[in-house]
Amino acid sequence: MTESTPKAKYRNDYQAPSHTISEVFLTFELNETRTKVTAISRVKQSGSSTVLDLDGDSIELASVSINGENWTDFEETATGLTLANLPSEFELKIVNYISPATNTALEGLYLSDGAYCTQCEAEGFRRITYFMDRPDVLAEYTTEIIADKSQFPFLLSNGNKIDEQDLENGFHSVTWHDPHPKPAYLFALVAGDFDVLTDKYVTRSGRDVALEIFVDKGNLERANHAMVSLINSMKWDEERFGLEYDLDIYMIVAVDFFNMGAMENKGLNVFNSKFVLANEKTATDTDYLGIEAVIGHEYFHNWTGNRVTCRDWFQLSLKEGLTVFRDQEFSSDLGSRSVNRINNVRVIRGPQFAEDSSPMSHPIRPEKVIEMNNFYTLTVYEKGSEVIRMMHTLLGEDKFQSGMRLYFERHDGTAATCEDFVAAMEDASAVDLKQFRLWYSQSGTPIVSVTDSYDEESKTYTLSVSQCTPVTHDQSNKQPLHIPFDVELYDKEGNIIELQCNGEVVSSVLNITEAKQEFVFDNIMGKPTPSMLREFSAPVRLEFKYSDEQLAFLMIHARNEFAKWDAGQMLLAKHIKTNVTNLKNGGKVELPSLVVDAFRGVLLNENCDPAFTAEALSLPSFNEVSGWYDQVDVDAVCDVLLGIKGILASELRDELLAIYNTTIQDNYSIEHQAIAKRALRNTCLQYLAKLPEQQNLVMDQYQSANNMTDTMAAMTAANSSSLSCRETIMQDYSDKWQHDGLVMDKWFALQGSNPAEDALQNLKECMNHPAFSLKNPNRTRSLIGAFLNMNPRRFHDKSGHGYQFAGEILKQLNSSNPQVASRLIDPLLKFKKYDEQRQQLIRVELDKIKSMDDLANDLFEKVSKALES
Repeated sequence: MTESTPKAKYRNDYQAPSHTISEVFLTFELNETRTKVTAISRVKQSGSSTVLDLDGDSIELASVSINGENWTDFEETATGLTLANLPSEFELKIVNYISPATNTALEGLYLSDGAYCTQCEAEGFRRITYFMDRPDVLAEYTTEIIADKSQFPFLLSNGNKIDEQDLENGFHSVTWHDPHPKPAYLFALVAGDFDVLTDKYVTRSGRDVALEIFVDKGNLERANHAMVSLINSMKWDEERFGLEYDLDIYMIVAVDFFNMGAMENKGLNVFNSKFVLANEKTATDTDYLGIEAVIGHEYFHNWTGNRVTCRDWFQLSLKEGLTVFRDQEFSSDLGSRSVNRINNVRVIRGPQFAEDSSPMSHPIRPEKVIEMNNFYTLTVYEKGSEVIRMMHTLLGEDKFQSGMRLYFERHDGTAATCEDFVAAMEDASAVDLKQFRLWYSQSGTPIVSVTDSYDEESKTYTLSVSQCTPVTHDQSNKQPLHIPFDVELYDKEGNIIELQCNGEVVSSVLNITEAKQEFVFDNIMGKPTPSMLREFSAPVRLEFKYSDEQLAFLMIHARNEFAKWDAGQMLLAKHIKTNVTNLKNGGKVELPSLVVDAFRGVLLNENCDPAFTAEALSLPSFNEVSGWYDQVDVDAVCDVLLGIKGILASELRDELLAIYNTTIQDNYSIEHQAIAKRALRNTCLQYLAKLPEQQNLVMDQYQSANNMTDTMAAMTAANSSSLSCRETIMQDYSDKWQHDGLVMDKWFALQGSNPAEDALQNLKECMNHPAFSLKNPNRTRSLIGAFLNMNPRRFHDKSGHGYQFAGEILKQLNSSNPQVASRLIDPLLKFKKYDEQRQQLIRVELDKIKSMDDLANDLFEKVSKALES
């Protein structure tokens, strides 16, 4: 890099702002290449400094005035604007120009298919005007937007609409006022011509709230599920958390060019269209459930993120971990709790655990950062949610809700810290969380090792537990954590044994707080089978030498479906590891009959939810399996996963075929039972596609499907099994949907994950498809992201061509959209997981990226950490 090396920011260096801003009045005169922004702020000195530093990026300054007088005592810097010799209280007016049309980074104000929209989290507002762009500066915003009425009939911003006027020359203006103080990152503006779906919600206190969802012309009938999800979210938050919406209107706008999934701007959520648009022809069941979850997530931010926001970005998990927990509970209350929990845990055990052991490892409340956008990680979000869930486990629902109420009483309308949240929980419950706080500051995945013993004479059963957290790239010293460890014991008949210690009944949640502990249970009449870490009560790796027989027993007798699934996953893990070793020693993939019979039992258990059965039959992903090894044999793991799937398909052929043929549905519905049946039927299809004599089922399903879920299941089966009908199906789908980029994302994802030998060449040809654009984050993530993350055999091909391709793409994105590049680079950062040859090939690409003259901070931070590790 030719410029100076970017500097890290540290949590401990936090200082309160030198000034406060009570009110902001914004006027936007929209123009594609020269939008005029007028910002009037009421500023008050809060310390002794008469100097005010404002953040700014890619801004053309026109004028600065203080209390109506032209001000010249300022300096434009590389990062903003510094004003000096200021009075203690004043009105600051800044006029500047920005160019939305050339803003390919999609931060600040930019154009998305002809509509103006904003993305200001984390530091995008500084691309709009010079401002104190930090989350602990909260102000009331009034926003006037001026634009051509015929081109932009809808002019939207935060809060309630207070004025609209027709102006000269066909222009019009709309003014919005948000009465709730907020930081700049929650500001939003949208201008365009949309179709609008309207409804209303009556809050529990009787207030009418207008609901509006804005979508591109022609997509109105695809917004209905989003509206239903929004209403369900508002109702659920009132019932479960006692939280009511606080404005007169709630708006959602769906845009196609968006770096994130969605953004919770106060009263005006801007969404990636992926998480709004759906009907049975264009969206899968997974899409429907994703829309429900993301709509809920952004709505729940109204209180956990907006009404109480973060003091600084190191506290990001304060709003994100808590809100992910809330959206997971929402989805679980509305759907299948066990299936939702399984899906949450898959994310933790796969990509989040991998992040914990990578050069980018960090606690849920990090200590330092170079680029704030790099904070938006699975650790902050998903592990952050698990930390909230552990608190819920330790406190119970009633005390947890008391803690939430106290948190809002203390901090509503303020910028708070993670410590503030934990303190509220502690004070409301009288539960000591002093040691628990380490979860916020300690990185890595703890390993909980357990051995057991049974004393026939005393009728006691002992669990000997130890915990350790391996050294991570960012921390060497690890302390024992407070780990809630949920345990259940079963006798030989599968009955639950009541847990007693010294003759008294004890909780099933054991408190592991020391490096080594023993838990002794008495009045145990025979050696039990333990079910441990139930509901994944803590984000840890469990080490316990279960026998195959014990795991098969738990798959039948465990009281809840999550525990049954977990036992099945542990059984698979044992034999995946065994077979990887066998292959490396010249053997072949094998499965004992006991394992096959255990999964046959799951298939034939009519008492189980079909959606659960589908999950129970799903193998761990390559990414999860690779996390079990310090150095992973890519080809061996791919061969083993493929081999085990083939064995199960062959051995369970009759059962799979019977279920496939008896779960067909004539009509499409997104009711849970309908979704569950499709999930099981399509899981069966993925196995049956491995059998030569059943491959005609795939083409038959594709041709007869009356919904996108069944269509995509057929395409996925043809793709993953490299069936002869694959090309016919893929071409037909492209011909039918190439006009709709969002629907084509599914096609691009399959092309990226295509296991064929010529997958990379095919992928490059797909980049010339009329529906593809590297400038569109959705298209890029679907095609390129799938290749990097979901196609291990081809991405990690020993030729190094996959790595070279990734390097080329990342260099292009560095210039156009570094935030997307930063998300895509993660698979390269884990290069030490692979053999020496692959390590060297990846390192070459990382070195090339690091040597770029214009390397963005987003990539610099990650590449530097990886190479230094």
